[in-house]
Amino acid sequence: MIWNEKFETMPREEMREWQGQKLKEMVERIYYNVPLYRRKLQEMNILPEDIEGIDDLSRLPFTTKEDLRDNYPYGLFAVPMSEIIRIHASSGTTGKPTVVGYTRRDIAVWSEVVARILTSAGVERDDYIHVAYGYGLFTGGLGIHYGSEKVGATVIPISAGNTKKQLQLMEDLGSTILACTPSYALYLAETIEELNIKRDNLKLKIGIFGAEPWTNNMRKKVEELLNIKAIDIYGLSEIIGPGVASECEYQYGLHINEDHFIPEIIDPETLEVLPAGERGELVFTTVTKEGLPLLRYRTGDLSRLIYDKCRCGRSLVRMEKCLGRSDDMLIIRGVNVFPSQIESILLEMGETEPHYRLIVDRENNLDVLEVQVEVDDQFFSDEIKKLEQLSRKIRSNIQSTLGISVKVTLVEPRTFERSEGKTERVIDNRKLN
Repeated sequence: MIWNEKFETMPREEMREWQGQKLKEMVERIYYNVPLYRRKLQEMNILPEDIEGIDDLSRLPFTTKEDLRDNYPYGLFAVPMSEIIRIHASSGTTGKPTVVGYTRRDIAVWSEVVARILTSAGVERDDYIHVAYGYGLFTGGLGIHYGSEKVGATVIPISAGNTKKQLQLMEDLGSTILACTPSYALYLAETIEELNIKRDNLKLKIGIFGAEPWTNNMRKKVEELLNIKAIDIYGLSEIIGPGVASECEYQYGLHINEDHFIPEIIDPETLEVLPAGERGELVFTTVTKEGLPLLRYRTGDLSRLIYDKCRCGRSLVRMEKCLGRSDDMLIIRGVNVFPSQIESILLEMGETEPHYRLIVDRENNLDVLEVQVEVDDQFFSDEIKKLEQLSRKIRSNIQSTLGISVKVTLVEPRTFERSEGKTERVIDNRKLN
């Protein structure tokens, strides 16, 4: 089943024509309604009538998270507040949050694009969707909720927290779809084991996971423990929330709803648009949003675009699974390291849990990386010799793969606090000095 056949299977040239028309309309809208964009365009000597189509996108200025913060809370809104019917905000950990606003039409678009991603993942009208994303200013809970209702499925708005109650209701209510962060899915799987809940008592078949980077090895772990198909979804509050992109049943790249969100890949250093297929920073232009339209928004997420048609029949461009952000990258003694690379190495070994912490420090003017990781129950031992062997093996694998030496600290299973939302895995003490 295809949710919106017209756009999800639209030929490439037709899609470019659609995007070009919507881009022209958007530029005119923001030029006359958003002072920041009018100033940026005037500084570049660009008038709305200069934009003739999608090929002109690369001429236009970028938008950054700093732009949103500098214009906090409503400075980038393109409509009067009387037309804004919903406010959400990012879950930023420092400074002011980024505030986003939705008109009635924005909410309708949001519902449809989420319905598209759920449909592409295999969700149907007779499914029961257990929404364990947080409800509130975070876009995850309400975004999945409205899209699920648009599909016609039954929504169970459990939100985050109270894990034992979640599992009880999951069993009693017959949940078939689980929507949450991948790290919380792992925590649910662990709790199922601890409570001796019979997996056969659960009817789960699909997981809709996003809001944090996770590797394919972590996907395998989740699928094995919960006996489900784990689908990666992508979204961010500044663009719309969940619904920007999602894997289909074939799990090879995330289909971007590009009739609403035009993607580009740029070099984060030079800001030049990269050729198709190259990896770089993901940039989005939201051509149909009314409340908070964003022009060439730099997400900080690293990916690449895949333009060949998917086996599912959709012609929408796909983005490669996002495994990190440009600002998540650690530079250790001149080597670029992403947490997802460490996670992948640990999970390939099979003797550790997907729960780890990276501690970065500076000793004698040299960067030092400590990898703290939980040992799998079946491999944890009181024998110092066995633990030392495992520690050496992890160090060797990281050294051979990433080319850096690290300190490895093995800890007992369930040492790290489990998160019901996004998991913080990196502590960089260098920033505190």
